[in-house]
Amino acid sequence: MGYEDSKGYHRTSGLLFRADKLEAYKDANLLKGGIVYADRVTTVSSSYAEEIKQPFYGERLDGLMNARSNCLSGIVNGLDYNEWNPATDPMIEHHYDASNFRKEKVKNKLALQEALGLNQDKKVMMIGIVSRLTDQKGFDLIAYVMDDLCQDAVQIVALGTGEERYENMFRHFAWKYQGKVSANIYYSEPISHKIYAACDAFLMPSLFEPCGLSQLMSLRYGTVPIVRETGGLKDTVEPYNEFEKKGDGFSFSNYNADEMLAVIRYAEKIYYDKRRDWNKIVEQGMSRDFSWKNSAKQYVDLYESL
Repeated sequence: MGYEDSKGYHRTSGLLFRADKLEAYKDANLLKGGIVYADRVTTVSSSYAEEIKQPFYGERLDGLMNARSNCLSGIVNGLDYNEWNPATDPMIEHHYDASNFRKEKVKNKLALQEALGLNQDKKVMMIGIVSRLTDQKGFDLIAYVMDDLCQDAVQIVALGTGEERYENMFRHFAWKYQGKVSANIYYSEPISHKIYAACDAFLMPSLFEPCGLSQLMSLRYGTVPIVRETGGLKDTVEPYNEFEKKGDGFSFSNYNADEMLAVIRYAEKIYYDKRRDWNKIVEQGMSRDFSWKNSAKQYVDLYESL
């Protein structure tokens, strides 16, 4: 629907440039047009599908997402379980699975400690971070509590690049707490696999996260995720309930550094004081199925419903 002007350029018909079609804030928005004309609209988690109906997450399309809410759904991304498999992963030092992680997983921690120059201690709680170093990933929260966190009996291993202030923040604390903090300001696929295999916990306090893959990788490798309850993080990580002995991770709701630190310290308490419970959390996480086989079935069901 359109016409060619005197110079041969294709112009959109005024029938499409309307508030209920492609027009958005006096400009054309093709994404809006796609959503308007789509039979179904999908995103990468159920919680994110709800969040984008709100102004904070909706990128000025929240009104449209509410109008099309009856056609909106969320399906979590899948993980390649052949590539991400601690029992066969060629990038890690020691292989393990849900039946023997209690004895074998810690060997990867010792190997990573040696490789990165951290203090050799198989009992210390190691927290991993593999991420772009940006505000969206929650690094303003981490920067706020990093000094306090380093007073605890933990080691912190970070891998990634991003905003200069966060890169320098990790460099500073790696200098200040040598043997306790490792700042790896680059990206390496083999090192990322080693971090997932070696660490006891994985920190991911995102401001928003449509789906997220790192928490799926950490669950697969028996590394307990500590996340903020947003988007796909909320949908894939079940917070630990110490009374029912259920859950495969730890989470906090508000975007608040003190709340995040409190949850990290709660996880530390379970790790050090209730090791049987901690191992149960690991076991439950490793038993979850976030393979593409599971996600693909949901897409097939969606397409067949049309």
